[in-house]
Formats: sequence, C-alpha cells, structure tokens
Amino acid sequence: MFDFDTWQEIFFTLRQNKLRTALTAFAVSWGIFMLMLLMGFGAGLKNGIDWGFRDDAINRVAFYAGRTSKAHAGLPRGKLVKFTNRDYDEFNRSIDGIEHITGRVTVDAQHVVRYQDQFSAFPLRGVHPEHLHIEKTILTSGRYLNQFDLDQSRKVAVIGPDVAELFFGEKDPLGKWIKIRNTMFQVIGTYWDEGGEFERTIIYLPLTTAQLLFRNSEPKLNHLIFTTGNASVADSKAMQVKAEEILRARHGYAEDDKRAVYVNNGLEQYQRVIGLTTAIHIVLWIVGLGTIIAGIVGVSNIMLIVVKERTKEIGLRKALGATPGSIIQLIMLESIFVTAMAGYVGLLFGVLLVEAVNWVLQQSGFDGPFQNPVIELNIGLVALALLVAAGAIAGFIPARKAAQVEPVNALRDE
Repeated sequence: MFDFDTWQEIFFTLRQNKLRTALTAFAVSWGIFMLMLLMGFGAGLKNGIDWGFRDDAINRVAFYAGRTSKAHAGLPRGKLVKFTNRDYDEFNRSIDGIEHITGRVTVDAQHVVRYQDQFSAFPLRGVHPEHLHIEKTILTSGRYLNQFDLDQSRKVAVIGPDVAELFFGEKDPLGKWIKIRNTMFQVIGTYWDEGGEFERTIIYLPLTTAQLLFRNSEPKLNHLIFTTGNASVADSKAMQVKAEEILRARHGYAEDDKRAVYVNNGLEQYQRVIGLTTAIHIVLWIVGLGTIIAGIVGVSNIMLIVVKERTKEIGLRKALGATPGSIIQLIMLESIFVTAMAGYVGLLFGVLLVEAVNWVLQQSGFDGPFQNPVIELNIGLVALALLVAAGAIAGFIPARKAAQVEPVNALRDE
C-alpha cells in the first residue's frame, strides 16, 4: 500500500488524465461540501429553536385568564375568568409533581417610576419567589423576592438592567429607594434576562404588594404558571389536564371552551418543535448523502473507463506475473486517493463557509430563528470516513473486473 512505485504510477495516471480527474474530484468535493452546508444549516436551525426557548423554563405550563365564548351552567358567554390566590393554593394542594409555581399580577399600563429628579415608565409584575426559576431570571446583585416579602407585603423591588442604568448609572442601586405610584420601594436586587429588551425593563414586586396597590387588595391573578420537574411530556400533559379540571370547577366554564383559559405547555411545544427539526435534520442528511453518492457513482464509472483503457496494460502485468491482489490494490488505491483528497477539500471549504456565516451573524448581532451554525468535529470526521469507505467500494467493482482479465484476451483487445 505504501510502495513508492505504486504511488508514482497512480500520480502518473492522474496527470495523464487531468480533466477527467478534476471533474471526478469536483463531483465528490461538491457532494461533501453540500453535506457540510446542510449540516451547518441544521445546527443553526436547532440552535435557533433553543435560543427561542431561552427565556423561560422549557417544562413550564402557563395558564392565562380569558373570557368565555360559550354559555355554560346558566351563565351567558362573555364572562371574564378571574384567577385568584385560591386557585394558586388549590394547584399546590391537588397537583402532584409541581416543581416551582407562581401566580402573576401584570400591570399592562406602564407606571411612572421615579428616582430623585429622574423618571420613566416601566412595566411591573407582582410574583411569588419561585418566579425566579420559571422565568430563568439571572440575579446580578442582591437578592430576589422571598416569602417574608409576600407575608408582610413589603415595599421592595428587583429591577432590570435598563432600569438600573437609567436611574443609577455606574452606582450601586442596592438599598436605594424608587417611587412607584406615590409609594416608595427599596431596591433589593438586580437581574439579567435573556428574553430580550422588554424582559430587561420589568420591575418585580412581591405579589401581595402588587395586589394591594393595583388590585385594590383583591387576591386576583392574571396568570398561573408552574414547572413540571423531570416529568415526561405525557406526565406534563396529565398535570395540565388536572389543573384545567380545577379551574373549570372553580370558575364554571365549558370543557370545550378554549377561550376561557389559554394554556401553554412549554414541554409539549418544545418536543413538537424538536421532532420537526429532527425530521428536517434527517432530510438534510439524506439529501447530502445522496449528493455524495452521486459523486461516488461518478468515481466508479470513471474507474470502469480507466480499467477499459488499461486492459492491455493489465493483461501485460498479469502475463509478467502480477497477482490479482496487486491489480485490485492499484485500482482501489487510485479510487480511494481521488475520493479522499476531493472529500477533504470539500469538507474544508464547507467548514470554512459555515464558520464565515457564523462570524457574520455574530458580528451583526443577529437575533432570530437561525443561530450559531457550526459543524461538530465528529460529524466532519464521520462524513470523511464514510467518503473514504465509499471510495473503496467504488474502486472495488472496477478493480475486481480488472483482476479477472485474461492476459491473452487482454493483449489482443482493441
């Protein structure tokens, strides 16, 4: 395999047929180049989906109060469903497997927030302490809300980076007092949120304090959200069904009324999207491998032509004592060499182009459904190994045919 004369002969044959060799190599290079592009595209799509789910816990189940669209139990359609603290308590008491749970009071109208002579409008949310884990909020200083804050309806706030930058600049905001709706709140923490600019402008307050200020002390909630821990999609769905049964029993709306309460099962949605991307990934592999196979078939056909052209030469070799094994080795080495070198070039250019696209996306700060397209090293190595193996197979058929040539018939071949 490493005989110098053999390789010298292979290179001489390739130089004698430069155009044919170049076209054959291009077909193989293009195949693996396209496979790398498709794999990079598939990785970018999957990363984009993960990026889209970065803001909240994937295993969350969220319930949003709506308005009935059907008459039920003597009540007309159009009744407003109003969650309360008792719904929160009932979830905690009756649903097994809840990991984290929170009620949420959202203040849609942005309230003016003041610090000394500065002021601006920011959205407000009243939440339970476990909202930290459900929203995947990242604390950057201080602490988050705790149960004591809720029990005492304390006037404390956790502020986002945009709020901290506007009011305090480079100063430490912890312990400072801001005014919301003529009430002073002490800043006890700051956070970062990957969900985008809006999520970084929110001011978090204890749920009971928000109800006191914005719901006239009524224990009303806008949303109920919990996470399901390590539950499967089926178990998560069962917990969702149990929660819906509780809400229907407490608020009296029809089972098939989808507008009374809107439900978002994050795990179910995530698995559905992942299933779609897996299918897309498989299709991309099929397309890419199909392109490579087309190139390999081209290599095999070219090697058949080579064998036909060298019939007399092969016959003379066998007449001089060359074994069938040496003939097979010569043809297969040529096929493997062309396939491997062309595959490496295609692999290299494919990786470079994907990396270039990734660099451009990062430099532009692109935030969208296509993120960080990369080609994992193992995928590239597996693709190259498959290509070499395919090259060996492509060369074996013509090599076997060459080894079966009868010297007498070959020497008089036209």
